[in-house]
Amino acid sequence: MATLFKNKVLTQVGTTPVQIAQTAGNSRATVIGLSLTNLLADKAVMVSVMLTDETSTTGYYLKDVMIPPGGSLRAVNGGEKLIVAASNELMVVSSVDDSVDVLMSFVEIV
Repeated sequence: MATLFKNKVLTQVGTTPVQIAQTAGNSRATVIGLSLTNLLADKAVMVSVMLTDETSTTGYYLKDVMIPPGGSLRAVNGGEKLIVAASNELMVVSSVDDSVDVLMSFVEIV
C-alpha cells in the first residue's frame, strides 16, 4: 500500500462547485490542511465545502462561512484531519465569481 504526500491548488473558485479531490474505488485520502483565501479586497465572500460519499449523498463540511476581504480561513489545521474515503468527492464553492483560492495538503493512500 503506497502513501503519497500531495498538494492541490485551485485558483479563482466561484459560484460553480469545483472538485478539490476525488478518490477512486481502491484509494482514499486524508486531508491534513485546507486553506481558503478571499481574493477580493473590498467584499466578504461566503464559502462552502461539501463531501459526496459513494452513495451520492452530499453533506456540508462547511456551509456559508464568511471570509472577510483579503482574509483566509484554515478549514483543516492543527492536527485535525478530514477523511475522503474510497469513491468520495470533496468540493468547494464561493458566493462570488473568481473570488477564492484553495490550498489543500493531503495524504493519498492507494
